[in-house]
Amino acid sequence: MFYFSSLCHVAIWYNKHNTFSCNAIKQIFICKSLYSVANSEPFVLYITRSSCVCGHCFVRCVPITSASTHSHGLQACWTRSDRGFLFLELHLYLDDGSSLHPHLGPYFSDGQRRVDYVLAYEIEKPSSIRHRSSRFSGNKFIQRLRRSFNRSSSRAALHPKADPEIAAQEQRTDYHEDDKRFRREEFEENLLEMGLELEKDERSKIPEMGFVKIHAPWNVLCREAEFMKLKMPTKKVLNPSTHHQFNVRQFIHKVTAPLHPKIEPSRPQNVKSLCHPFSREKQHLFDLSDRDRFFDSKTRSSIVYQILKRTRCTKAKYSMEWACYSVFYKYQPIGLIRKYFGEKIGLYFAWLGVYTQMLIPAAIIGVIVFLYGCATVDDNIPSMEICDPRNNITMCPLCDHACSYWELVTACGTARASHLFDNAATVIFSIFMALWAVLFMEHWKRRQMRLNYTWDLTGFGEEEQDEKVKLTCTDRMPAYLTTMVTMCFLIVLTFAIVFGVILYRISIKAALHMSNYPAARSNIRATVKTTAAIINLIIIIILDEIYGSIARWLTTLEVPKTDKSFEERLIFKAFILKFANAFTPIVYLAFFRGRLVGRPGKYLYVVGSYRMEECAHAGCLMELCIQLCITMLGKQLIQNNLFEIGIPKLKKLLRRRKSDLDSKQEEELNRTMQRYEKDHFLGPFVGLSPEYMEMIIQFGMVTLFVASFPLAPLFALLNNIIEIRLDAKKFVTELRRPIAVKAKDIGIWYNILRGLSKVAVIVNAFVISFTSDFIPRLVYQHMFSPDGTLHGFVNHSLSYFNVTDFQPGTEPVEPMHLGYKVEICRYKDYREPPWSSTPYQLSKDFWAILAARLAFVIVFQNVVMLMSDFVDWLIPDIPKDISVQMHKEKILMVEVFMKEEQGKRLAAQDNQNQDKCASPSSDNQSPPQPRSRPISHAN
Repeated sequence: MFYFSSLCHVAIWYNKHNTFSCNAIKQIFICKSLYSVANSEPFVLYITRSSCVCGHCFVRCVPITSASTHSHGLQACWTRSDRGFLFLELHLYLDDGSSLHPHLGPYFSDGQRRVDYVLAYEIEKPSSIRHRSSRFSGNKFIQRLRRSFNRSSSRAALHPKADPEIAAQEQRTDYHEDDKRFRREEFEENLLEMGLELEKDERSKIPEMGFVKIHAPWNVLCREAEFMKLKMPTKKVLNPSTHHQFNVRQFIHKVTAPLHPKIEPSRPQNVKSLCHPFSREKQHLFDLSDRDRFFDSKTRSSIVYQILKRTRCTKAKYSMEWACYSVFYKYQPIGLIRKYFGEKIGLYFAWLGVYTQMLIPAAIIGVIVFLYGCATVDDNIPSMEICDPRNNITMCPLCDHACSYWELVTACGTARASHLFDNAATVIFSIFMALWAVLFMEHWKRRQMRLNYTWDLTGFGEEEQDEKVKLTCTDRMPAYLTTMVTMCFLIVLTFAIVFGVILYRISIKAALHMSNYPAARSNIRATVKTTAAIINLIIIIILDEIYGSIARWLTTLEVPKTDKSFEERLIFKAFILKFANAFTPIVYLAFFRGRLVGRPGKYLYVVGSYRMEECAHAGCLMELCIQLCITMLGKQLIQNNLFEIGIPKLKKLLRRRKSDLDSKQEEELNRTMQRYEKDHFLGPFVGLSPEYMEMIIQFGMVTLFVASFPLAPLFALLNNIIEIRLDAKKFVTELRRPIAVKAKDIGIWYNILRGLSKVAVIVNAFVISFTSDFIPRLVYQHMFSPDGTLHGFVNHSLSYFNVTDFQPGTEPVEPMHLGYKVEICRYKDYREPPWSSTPYQLSKDFWAILAARLAFVIVFQNVVMLMSDFVDWLIPDIPKDISVQMHKEKILMVEVFMKEEQGKRLAAQDNQNQDKCASPSSDNQSPPQPRSRPISHAN
């Protein structure tokens, strides 16, 4: 008998006893290379016709040895080398069917049926043998011996002197375990009735754990695919029209070819099979040339999962190149991600890749804006005036009693640093980022539509589940009230915590001014800003975890109708709480700090004697930049990356410390464990909401306050380059394989992104107008400057105060701190001087600048919104080539059905013609006589 595999030709000789001797095999020819096999031991031959995941072909030869207690097996595996040859590898098998090389693929013990799903359950063993070693578990004689000893020991335990309560508890425990076993057996019987094939494995390396391997046969797959209306490839192949004109997309693809992962496609990329909902009656339309690969792994597991959901009572070796940090510059294999994890997770990684690509131009422009500020800092007239000691401007104290007068020249470093982010280029960059957000959304819509077409999701509609619990509005009202009250309380709590940080900032500043150490008083502003920002970061990280748990609890109380409604409500609550938690300190610094202060002699106090803090002379933009930088980098490094890397490592370390095995034994155990046994120790998949949430918060920091921190896109880009590979490694090696879920978009996250992009225009307009000095400088240059330059702007922005007008107890303790007596000090505001008829009142310049600020907000908002809407209207949501291909598919599908119907009509006509041709021959014969009815005689 000869067996011909797809990779090589193997000639094997059988004798009549179904055994053969390897001496009878003279030669095995593999790829024109000659290999001789010599062995005199007889074997029984098992030929595995199916192939494993890596495409190998197997021949299993089990030796017949009567002398050995445990029979071993040999598996011949032909693999292709880099040189194009095929080599023969031998792998040992144990008598229980478990392989010493677990990488050969997820199959049943017969090596033919694929494992589509694995169920795990606990095996409750008697207490007498629970802690014993299981190394002799394969010997059935020893198992029967143990069961007999166990029964004898259980009889001995029922001694009259035993405690009856303990015996009753043990009996109840056994009863519950029996009940679980009965229900499990009933569930398995129901699965068998549904057509699934099961195989148990209770001799795994994990103690007290059993596994049920599930295989879906071909008829079950066809039935469920028709029921689920899955789109499967037909025999009709669509070849796009090849035109010789210059194509930009083809040029870009050739240029970026080194960046794409090295994956051999199963078919040419420009060839696409027409897909149609599967039907068992129309199987002749589909490409069934390879039934083993017609339903891929994702589809098979999804079908089994749907059967499991209806029945009442896996992580394989994947493309590890995608999960490596060394290939950060390459594109992601989105197609393979979708085939393994499903469309929903594939869309997440596709969206993350598009977002990261779009950050590249934003990061480049942001770096250019920052470099422009560095290049023009020496030519900035306001900072030059501040740093000029000849001006000799004496400023009013920054706090009551403890602080003294100070010279403006000491703020030279802060003024020069503020110019790096507060210059004319930041306005242009804000407009660019508003348009960038629109372009990003449009680009993603087109990319999403292209993926929907490629993945055959154009006509996909999510099925709404039936409501599990029928509740009326009256039943839901307490849960809604609880949600509203709790959400308001948590937001107020966030405001209170931010206010506490403000009090810390005020008190620590006064304490440092009163300190006798010169080092503590050398740089008070930088110390207070940095420590307060770090405290805010720690609070944000802690509250994020708490708010996430509370949001889930509140959503559970509402009892949503469907799983989709549950997910959307959970996302909305978590986003509101975490957005308020992350952006409340930033909003305070941008729009409230320095505006609720008052003036010297009449300051605003809170909580007794705490005077509200002021901004630096150059404005609060520098402090806002520091807060954004520390919050953004801290959340990305600590919360997003360190937690995702450190927590799984810590769990592995704790599990290893609890284990009684040493490193060598654990390594040997991992080497011999099956794939599903290893997956049992992996973490559960909790959904994509945490992954999306951290990216949405980052998107808000990139777009909302980008006018104050142009380097935000650069830091986001660097983080996302690591985040993509980190998430890939987490999904492949740290989490159990999730259930493949179909989805045609990213859901509610798209609406949140659009909302943030709209709000970003308004926020950046207010940041430019009220937080920075761009508008005051512009108004001074065109209205008050004698020569049309910014010379004299610093003096124009400072008001005068007579030190004799201090309130009692607020004057400085050391009035001679500067070495001379101060009679007039300056403070940043637009107020009338003390010698005016209306001293310390808001001047006309203040109202002129306020009007200019409001006018800028209105003009900026409307112009940028108009430009954004124009870009949105200009770019179509569906790419032109995709719309053309979709139209062609519809026409070709109609042609296929028309040809099928035409073929049926022609076949019917041929049958009629054959019947007509056969009718003359029947005319020569006499017609059949009717059978006479028997005559019944009446008695």
